Amino acid sequence: MVLDEVWRRLDGVEALSGPHGGPLRRTVKLVLDPLVIRPVQHPTCAGAILSADGATLLATRIFAAADVLRATAAWFTLLKQVRRALRITEGNPQDLYFQRCFELATTAGHPDPVRDRQTAEAALRDIHEFAAGRTTQALKNHLTDAGLARELGGLIEIAWRRRPATASGDHTAAFEELLDACANSRVTGDGQPELDRLVAARAGTHSGIDLWHRASGGSANELGLTAHPLPHPPALGASASKADLGLPFDRTIYERVFTVLQASSERAELPPIPELVTDEIARSCSPWALLDETLRVAAATGAVLAVGLSPFGAGVNERVHEAGRVRRLADAAWSERGSTDAKRVAGRVSAPVDVVRGSAANQVINNRWRREAYVLQARRLAVHDGDEVRGPLAQIAAELRTPWRPYLRRLWVRLHGRDVRTAPVAEPEELWDLLDGVARSVILDHRTKVKNALSANAVAGEGDSTESRAS
Repeated sequence: MVLDEVWRRLDGVEALSGPHGGPLRRTVKLVLDPLVIRPVQHPTCAGAILSADGATLLATRIFAAADVLRATAAWFTLLKQVRRALRITEGNPQDLYFQRCFELATTAGHPDPVRDRQTAEAALRDIHEFAAGRTTQALKNHLTDAGLARELGGLIEIAWRRRPATASGDHTAAFEELLDACANSRVTGDGQPELDRLVAARAGTHSGIDLWHRASGGSANELGLTAHPLPHPPALGASASKADLGLPFDRTIYERVFTVLQASSERAELPPIPELVTDEIARSCSPWALLDETLRVAAATGAVLAVGLSPFGAGVNERVHEAGRVRRLADAAWSERGSTDAKRVAGRVSAPVDVVRGSAANQVINNRWRREAYVLQARRLAVHDGDEVRGPLAQIAAELRTPWRPYLRRLWVRLHGRDVRTAPVAEPEELWDLLDGVARSVILDHRTKVKNALSANAVAGEGDSTESRAS
């Protein structure tokens, strides 16, 4: 709210603003936070709730950068004009240009549309030529070539047919031991033997094989990794949208490579497009859709952590033998509106595994999650109003009933990126940083959704008040 209020008092920054006048989300993420506010250096500006001093400092820093921000907006407008003239269609202009425009604004000041056109063109060529042929258009051309498409389709069929048929052993207890050791590794230094043993036993591989064949009680569908009862072989695909990507195991080869290209700041360091595609075919037909064993272990460990997440604070240690019976019991309990049975069953409704266990690692994340104000509100919606409530807040409440789904989707995306970059997880501290970081990311994502929902409700309320006064 403070940032929005301060931003609206600036003029000449329309190119960096949303339709309602506030800063764009990418403006905050790419320009304001890292380059202007710098919350790490100014911790009073870092919290979700600002003190009076923090609000004053934030406003001071924004106003002090007003001239640079106006010049940034002008450079962005100029770069977009030159981009159209050069017929460049690759990438999102905000993602690619915002920070370069801030750099130009800082070093060269406000641009002249005529004099600085050549500078803008040079900046664009520098930004886009680093791709070295690794572009989404090149990817599309590769996958839509009729001859190549048939050949690649054959590779998918062969790779999928050669998958291992059975897994060996249940390593859940070992994953739990690793989780607790990782959560305490900074204090005790433990965890390395547990991690090494699981990697040597190929426990991550066996857990991934199990997901191909398990239809219930911890299936890939219940974990939110596929929309199908069992994972299907990947399609080639020919298009993708960052706003509408499939679930991790359902993504096409195009979508998987597309996300790699979009996330890479130095595409020239990536393998050529044909190699990226064939590697991705092998990866997508492998356990957990990952090639590195340490990353498979990380995925399996994350799954054990995820099914113990319980933002609402209900019990998660009871044994669940029959998921269908539990759901019916829960439905009956919810009708009691806040009864003891409802609270007892809340934590295990829709549980994706036969036995849901808690751990020290779960407690660390659950305690952090339960302190979030939006979780308290969502819990009230879930307990007191059940399925009668509609709207964005109710949607978030529904997500919090199955927190493992958004958690595992985000974890898989990060592990996939590491797999492409050949960045294994070799130490317990690194594994915990990854697992804990995903939890923080999901919590912040929900917080943003709540903020947007409340903002939308406020705008709607203002509109209703205006109409009422007019009538």
